[in-house]
Amino acid sequence: MEPVWNGWGSPDFKKPLPKQADSVLTERLGTSLALPEIELEALAASVSPSRLNDSELLTTEAKTRIKYSRGQSLPDWLALKYGELERVTDAVAFPKDELQLQSLLELAYQLDAVLIPYGGGTSVVGHINPGNDPRPTITVSMEKMNQLLSIDPLSQLARFQAGVRGPDLEKQLNEQGYTLGHFPQSFEWSTLGGWIASRSSGQQSLKYGRIEQLFAGGTLLTPGGKLVVDSYPASSAGPDWRELILGSEGRLGIISEAEVRVQPLPEKEQFYASFFPSWQAGLAAVRQMAQQDIHASMFRLSHPTETLTQLQLALEPKKLKRLQQLFGLLGLGDQPAMLTWGVTGNKKHCRQQKRAIRKQIGQHGGRLALKRLGDHWQHNRFGAPYLRQSLWEKGYLVDTFETAANWNRIEELQQEMERSLAKACPQTPMMCYTHLSHVYAQGCSLYTTYLYPNKGSYEENLERWQAFKKAASQAVIDGGGTISHQHGVGEDHRPYFEQEKSKLQQSGLTATLAHYDPDKRMNPGKLINGCAPKETS
Repeated sequence: MEPVWNGWGSPDFKKPLPKQADSVLTERLGTSLALPEIELEALAASVSPSRLNDSELLTTEAKTRIKYSRGQSLPDWLALKYGELERVTDAVAFPKDELQLQSLLELAYQLDAVLIPYGGGTSVVGHINPGNDPRPTITVSMEKMNQLLSIDPLSQLARFQAGVRGPDLEKQLNEQGYTLGHFPQSFEWSTLGGWIASRSSGQQSLKYGRIEQLFAGGTLLTPGGKLVVDSYPASSAGPDWRELILGSEGRLGIISEAEVRVQPLPEKEQFYASFFPSWQAGLAAVRQMAQQDIHASMFRLSHPTETLTQLQLALEPKKLKRLQQLFGLLGLGDQPAMLTWGVTGNKKHCRQQKRAIRKQIGQHGGRLALKRLGDHWQHNRFGAPYLRQSLWEKGYLVDTFETAANWNRIEELQQEMERSLAKACPQTPMMCYTHLSHVYAQGCSLYTTYLYPNKGSYEENLERWQAFKKAASQAVIDGGGTISHQHGVGEDHRPYFEQEKSKLQQSGLTATLAHYDPDKRMNPGKLINGCAPKETS
């Protein structure tokens, strides 16, 4: 099924806001003006003609070009729904195999065009947007390259075409008794190749690992030739060429195939929600569990502001009031922090780890292990992006940003990130909340969501977003966090990526890109400019 052309996900699936959401939004943000949505036909009639011609490999139909010219960032939504597309790709290709991919690389050279690899279109930082390059642009959709090619049960390796989406990948593996276990929030529509190219992290990375632990080898088609990376359990034979492909964001070439490390399907999986009397108590508990031999499959700790917001949206007012009364009886106070956690494995493992986790939670003042709230999270784990459309229809804009940092920086960084948002547009009502969703012995990720009402035109809403984005991103860099833990760099994070990396790192990356793509034909303008790196002290 084809996703919604100017929003998120399946056109048959809606996620309306719960009844109580209206009062919550109005109380915190005030009333808002309805946001527009231009029709696809009207937008198609307004875009510039393609600079390329239809061919066996290319289609230049205006509607198709629009659908493959933007991702899922807030600026993408504003451009698509207001009908303010400055640039549209000139053609879209749908290769069926590696041979056609190679033909597209040769065609791009003949036409002096640039190529943008396109997985599921779920980028939130501008990975797939046509840039300012004066040459024609060809977007290469990988959606037809979606098959399991082989599986090695002895080595627990599976080889896929890189365009396979999350549900199709898991279905093909599940039929063989295996799972990859990589479940980003974009799981329904994102692809294996996209996960690798952006260094994705799944919701249960604590058990299964990030994509860099799962990616064993594969094939990258570059303008300089085919780069084949064989898989080994480990190797000391020089630098690991997988790391060249991971996070490359289409700048080196197009990933055609990938071999991944899979695991047998777990016997049992359960999720729970527990509560701490404070954010600090929750942080201490999660840090201690991450640094000890406790094998949860996930921890997600919500700041008290997010905890309240999530409970208000999940529970009817009467049920929420009863739960808050229980918090009081248990000594959790009126600002508890919710920890959603899971155990995955065989029955004995799940039983042992559940007991160990509850013991650690209790030692830090935490209480309860509510399976019903855990089941609610599991059922809705991929549903949050659908709420953006319901909020849009109510006149509210929503965006997110994320980072990762060492434990000694987390508390201050979370506070400064939220303060920076509040200062960015002081005249604009705004609510924000944060959770950590991936934990390591060294540190964790932070993920912040913010909402604000529509009060003006496309230009005014875009300017507000730019102010919020700039303030939050600079707060991340200044606070010692990485500009991206899981979303990649794209266009939106590029200025801060160039602050994060040293001059020597940037020049090394630029030289590598020039070696494999001397004409800057692959997704130019993403990740790094490729110009002279900025001087750093």
